[in-house]
Amino acid sequence: MRGLALRWLTLTFAIVLASYLLDGVRVSGFFSALGAAAMLGILNAFFRPIALILTLPINILTFGLFTFVINAVMLKMASGVISGFEVHGFWTAVFGALIIGLVSFALNTLVDESGRVDIIDLKHRGGNRWE
Repeated sequence: MRGLALRWLTLTFAIVLASYLLDGVRVSGFFSALGAAAMLGILNAFFRPIALILTLPINILTFGLFTFVINAVMLKMASGVISGFEVHGFWTAVFGALIIGLVSFALNTLVDESGRVDIIDLKHRGGNRWE
């Protein structure tokens, strides 16, 4: 349960960061970002697999780049449902989904299944040896 809450907060942080970096993404407050993260998680859990299967031929033809369009559509759908979270324009949604995806991926790699943050601290022991 702790892992789910931590991943939810990382997605919330990614949405807030995307709103700071892009003019077309607006979040009115922390709770709007929290709701947007929850809605985006629900949409990605239920509708994204169906969309990926339905668009598989075009996704294969574009070497997977159409996945960015699917992520942008999910982001626009979340902005339509959550008040206080707005995404204006298609390209803003594409770049916003890219930023949100990259940031949440980078932060979620640090979280294990039990919800602990794992950071590997390597020390150089000489030559090619790291511990």
